[in-house]
Amino acid sequence: MPNVPFSTEDLLASIGQAVIATDLDGVVLYWNAAAEDLYGWTAEEALGRNIATLTVPTMSEQMAADIMLALRTGARWSGGFAVSGRDGSVFPALVTDAGIHVDGELVGIVGVSAHLGTALRPLLERSTDAALVVRTDGIVTYASPAVTALFGWQESAVMGQSFIPLVHPDDRAPLAEFLTQVTERPGGYAPLTLRIRHEDGSWTWVEAALTNLLDDPVVRGVVCNLHRSISRPAQERAEERIAQLQRALDSRVVIEQAKGFLAAREGTVPDLAFERLRSHARAHDLSVREVAQRLLDGELDLGPTARTSPPTPPHGTKGS
Repeated sequence: MPNVPFSTEDLLASIGQAVIATDLDGVVLYWNAAAEDLYGWTAEEALGRNIATLTVPTMSEQMAADIMLALRTGARWSGGFAVSGRDGSVFPALVTDAGIHVDGELVGIVGVSAHLGTALRPLLERSTDAALVVRTDGIVTYASPAVTALFGWQESAVMGQSFIPLVHPDDRAPLAEFLTQVTERPGGYAPLTLRIRHEDGSWTWVEAALTNLLDDPVVRGVVCNLHRSISRPAQERAEERIAQLQRALDSRVVIEQAKGFLAAREGTVPDLAFERLRSHARAHDLSVREVAQRLLDGELDLGPTARTSPPTPPHGTKGS
C-alpha cells in the first residue's frame, strides 16, 4: 500500500464542496471547511447538533424526510434542495446524500452540497426573463432574481414550494400536461401561455418555455423561463371590445323593439315612446334597456300616456 501523505480528514477538508456526515438521527459527526463557508456555522458549533436545526428550513422538512426514507432503502439521493444558512437566508443547493454502511448495516449519512445558484446564476441572470428550476413534482429548487421584478416574489419565499399555486387555476391542467410532455420526451416545444399570480394578487399573462435538464449534473431539473406575454393581453382587450360592441348592439335592438311596440300600441311616434321608456328608467333607477326588456316580456306596464298624438309641427310648417 502506498504511503499517502495526507489523512482522510485532510482530503475531505480540502474539497471545495460542503461535506457533512451525520448519524441516523441526524446528529452532525463531521463538518468540513466548505460547509462552514456555505452554511455559516463553524465546525465547533455544528458538531453534536441536529442537521435539521442547522440547514433545513421548515418548508423542506417533508422533503428531508423523503430523502432519509430513500437512504434507508439503500438508494442514493441527488438533486436540488432548499437549504438555510446561519443568518436565516434560504438558498438552493445541489445535494448528494448517500448512506454509510458498516458490515452491511446503515450507520450514518454523508452529504455533499454546493450552492446551486453559483452554477446557474451566470446562465440565468443575463436574461430579463424570470427563471425557475422545478422538479418533476413542481417543487421549485431555484428562482432567479428577476422573479422579484416581474412578479414581486422573494426568491427565498418561492424556493422549496410548489410552483402550482402560483398558476391560475384554469391554467394548472395545461401546465401539468406540458410538464409531463417535457419530462418524458425531451426536445423543443412552443411556449405555453398561462397566468401567473403576482405578489399583489393580480394575474399576469406570461409565456412559459420549459427545458428538460433533469440529466444535467448541476441543474437536475426543468428550467422554466417566464416572460410577459404581449399578444395575449392585446387579444383579451380586442375580445372585450368586441363583447362591448355586441352588448351595445343587443341593447339597441331591444330598445328599438320596445319603442316600436309602445308607439304602435299607443298610436304615438317612436321619439315619444323612447321618452316614456327613459323617464321610467330614471324614475326607478334602471337602465333604458332593462325597462325595454321588461316591457317586451310583459313584466312592465307603463300605463296610459298623457299624449297619444304626434307633437305639433313647428310654426310655419304644415302637418301631413
